[in-house]
Parts: sequence; C-alpha cells; structure tokens
Amino acid sequence: MKALVYTGPEALDYREMADPVPQEGEALIRVESVGICGSDMHAYLGHDDRRPAPLVLGHEAAGVVLSGAMTGARVTVNPLVTCGTCPACRSGRDNLCSTRQIISMPPREGAFAGLLAMPERNLVAVPEHMTTHQAALAEPIACGWHGVRLGRAVLGEGAQRALVLGGGAIGLGAALSLTAQGIADVTMVEPHAARRAFLDLRCDQKAIAPDALDPSEQFDIVVDGVGYEATRAQASAHARPGGVIAHIGLGQSTGGLDIRRMTLQEITFIGTYTYTAQDFRDCAQAMFDGRLGALDWVEERALSDGARAFADIRGGRVTSPKIILVP
Repeated sequence: MKALVYTGPEALDYREMADPVPQEGEALIRVESVGICGSDMHAYLGHDDRRPAPLVLGHEAAGVVLSGAMTGARVTVNPLVTCGTCPACRSGRDNLCSTRQIISMPPREGAFAGLLAMPERNLVAVPEHMTTHQAALAEPIACGWHGVRLGRAVLGEGAQRALVLGGGAIGLGAALSLTAQGIADVTMVEPHAARRAFLDLRCDQKAIAPDALDPSEQFDIVVDGVGYEATRAQASAHARPGGVIAHIGLGQSTGGLDIRRMTLQEITFIGTYTYTAQDFRDCAQAMFDGRLGALDWVEERALSDGARAFADIRGGRVTSPKIILVP
C-alpha cells in the first residue's frame, strides 16, 4: 500500500509500505478519508516525543471494511485501543485505560495510508446519507463532545453561555457539541481573520478576534481547544465564579492559568483526553441525526499531496477547520 510517512521535522515521504495484517478480532479497512489533526502537526514540527520518526501519522479515519464480520460496511474509526478489563475500562472511563494505545503512536501506525487494521469493536457503521469525509470528523468532534459532557456534568442546568478558544476542528467540534447538548449561546475566539470569516459564513458560528473579547465578559463554560499559555490565561479570566474550564488543547505544557482566581472563585478545571467509547458512539449518532450541522467545512487533498497540505497549514494558508486527505 501507499502511505504518507513522517521522517523528521517538517518532512513527509509518500512511499510504498507493507499492507497491515489484521490480528484476531481486528478488521482490515480501506481508508477513504483521513483528517489532519493538530497533534499530527505537533509531530510534523518535531514537538511530540510520543511520535518518533519514521511513523505513519493520522488517526481521524473513515473507510470500508474489507475483512471480518463487518465486511462491506462503511465505518468511522475510533482510534483509541483499550484493554476493556482494567478499572478505568470497567468504570466506563476507557480513555484513561492504563495500557491505552492510539493509532499514529507506536506501536500502532496511523491512517495516512491506503489500509488500516483495527479492532472490530472500534468501528461504527456509517449510514448511507453520510460521506466518509463527514464520517472522519467523528474523531475530532468527539473530543469536544467529551469535554462538553464533562463540563455540563459539573454545572448541571446552570450552563447557558460558553466560550470556545480556537477555531480549528477541535474548537468547532466543541462549539457544535455545546449547541447539540443544550447550550445555545456560544462565542468562538479565533485569531486568523480568514478562518473567522469561514466560521461565520460556512459554519454559522459567532467568531471574534482575541482582542474583541470584552475583558469583563464571563461564561459558564470555557473550552480551550488550543492549549497555549495565552489561551489558558483567557480561560482563567473569562470563566465565571463557579464556572468550568474544559481543557482539550495540547499546544504548551505549562503556563497561563490564574490559579489564585480559580481558587478564590471555585472555578473547576477539567483536563480532557480524547473521549470514551460511549462518547464516540454518541457523537457519531448525533452526527448521523443531523444535530451537529451539515459537516461540510472540510477541504479535500490527495494523500500523495499530503506534504504540501502540512506545509500549507504550517504557513497559515488554510482557512477551513479541517483538511481531509484521500488515499
């Protein structure tokens, strides 16, 4: 099969690789759509020690099953592989599994390839009315779905206003999830002017520049889809007393949080990692039911042109929240 291989900082090679061999309980999938994630960009820039070169990146995948019980089905892929037996898995928090693995991180190669082997339990069948491009968005949107669910569990019925920091696919997925889960008043902050226009015109979102945010404005829940020092500082400043910060982004490890204000105002900080298997299924079903919008905000590129796609994202030349690569 052909695959796009990360070979070092800002270097990708489109090359021939051996086809994956499914193990017991796994299916072979022909990848038809795979998204470029922010974590793929971190690896591409050499900023992620968990993803050493050479490695096939990519974990936002959808395609057609070629083997096993679901042969012929169109599926979206939950890329998080868990044991199913540890205390975290048994309690429904399988995203915290002590032996969790995710494709695009050793020992599992990713989905920037023609074929992918995955446990059958990680596959969700996709209805005919949905394209594989749309189905591949289940993974990034599920991250926001999970964070919003956790935040709402803390706030109960008191959550009415939300702020989302970052207008990429994680931030947009969180904004759509907030609306789908009952919080209609959502403001997005995005520094890239062209992307703000895209979010306004194509995604029906209220997107503003960082300096347009009223310093005194307070929100019930703030979702940080970026995870930089500056966005954490914004989150600390704009969460209301008793509010929640749901932190998804992995941009920087430290800095930004106003711990004194968070303590004095009893602001809850929730670190959120991916999603549970149930969150993934619930998010996918919401997509299938049309509760997350048209899901038409992607830009398509060929996998063979993947190196240029990464370079364009790096250079700020991409306005859509998501590039989908087609093997």
